[in-house]
Amino acid sequence: MSQDTQQEHVSKKRVVYTMPGMDGVTVRRDEEYRVTDTGALTMDLYYPPDATRGARTPAVIFVTGFSDQGAQKMLGCTFKEMASYISWGQLAAASGLVGITYSNREPAADVHAVLHHVRMNAASLDIDEHRIGVWSCSGNVPNALSLLMQRGEAYLKCAVLCYGFMLDLDGSTGVADVAKQVGFVNPNAGKSVDDLPRGLPLFVARAGREQFPGLNDSIDRFLVKALGCNLPVTFVNHSEGPHAFDMFDDSETSREIIKRILSFLQFHLLPSGVTTAVSAGSAARTI
Repeated sequence: MSQDTQQEHVSKKRVVYTMPGMDGVTVRRDEEYRVTDTGALTMDLYYPPDATRGARTPAVIFVTGFSDQGAQKMLGCTFKEMASYISWGQLAAASGLVGITYSNREPAADVHAVLHHVRMNAASLDIDEHRIGVWSCSGNVPNALSLLMQRGEAYLKCAVLCYGFMLDLDGSTGVADVAKQVGFVNPNAGKSVDDLPRGLPLFVARAGREQFPGLNDSIDRFLVKALGCNLPVTFVNHSEGPHAFDMFDDSETSREIIKRILSFLQFHLLPSGVTTAVSAGSAARTI
């Protein structure tokens, strides 16, 4: 298989789980959140099928750690154009949340700009700026962890970290080494689990058949330290799952883990932690 063919395959791979309401979400595309000397950076917002203007809905930001240029080289498209990110945005919206994906040039700085824009324009975006969650995966996770460390838990209410490189702990340099090799940002030099907010609920998913050397070692060390600090961690190990099992392992186990992730986000973001059943809607809309 050629590199171009493989990139196309990955970029068009959707999440292996679907739910009622996904096809009825409203998509607000290319909302500008930052203007640079080379052009505007934008976000796509996925709203629940039954969302009404003026209602404040909690949101989930899908944090990336690669620049668009790096993603284009690696995947053949930007992250917000990937079918998997589109389907995750739809899943979040069908679960009663606003899913947010975005373009970027400087991953470490731009994610803060995304969060700032969302909070400062929450009224016009129909978002509850006090109830925001984070989702991240793979080499994007170090950037998400950095965001959690810097922003605290006042309005970041929870985070989902899927099959990701975590922190370099106990003298390890594995995460930093891979970051240099493949190009994701790693703003966490010298940081530890102690730098994370104590009360922030985390959902950590591990792929038992992980292909990337050192990745699961970083998860395992992170979990030991997190439990030692008594952090509120929900942990799931997909014993037969490969890296990116949400895309590449079409199994009941993968679907169950995805459902658990969505339930976790609902519980920590929706008022009173009540999950919302969403009925099937009409065709997706773009605004």
